Amino acid sequence: MINPGLQYPIFGPEIQCPHCRQTIPALTLTDTYLCQRHGAFEANPKTEELIHLQSGRHWRQWNGDWYRQHTHPDGIRFEIHEALDRLYTQGYRATRVIIARRYKDLINTYLERNTSWRGQADTPRPRLYGLPVDFSPDPKDEPCWDVINFDLEKEPGAPVRYPYFRLFE
Repeated sequence: MINPGLQYPIFGPEIQCPHCRQTIPALTLTDTYLCQRHGAFEANPKTEELIHLQSGRHWRQWNGDWYRQHTHPDGIRFEIHEALDRLYTQGYRATRVIIARRYKDLINTYLERNTSWRGQADTPRPRLYGLPVDFSPDPKDEPCWDVINFDLEKEPGAPVRYPYFRLFE
């Protein structure tokens, strides 16, 4: 008798589509999930990634949520921008953004840095969309940072000025 668990990809008989969050089925005896709206996703058992076959985008899962693994700075910047907008519509303002350390080199040139009037760096914390930026702890110490992309610290209230950021500055 065949173990039923071996008939499905590594994430089981169904998952939530990373794009639309609808439940999508696994194709039996394959490593593929099929979303009626977004097409095929292939599960890679070695890397534990889900790969959208049409776009080549990679996703990883942490605590039941899918996180896109970015390879271009605009992808992570756009994701942060969307999260800031969602916070605003929920009645919160962000006070700081913590970005996964693995993106430091990718996004570094897009971070705002204040310079003094003499052109010398005051070594302040870098900023993105006007918010202070810190980078995550090492994933060896906090494994979630090997998967998640960023976290926003927030507090109730509207931003000082909205929109307090522009997507492509």
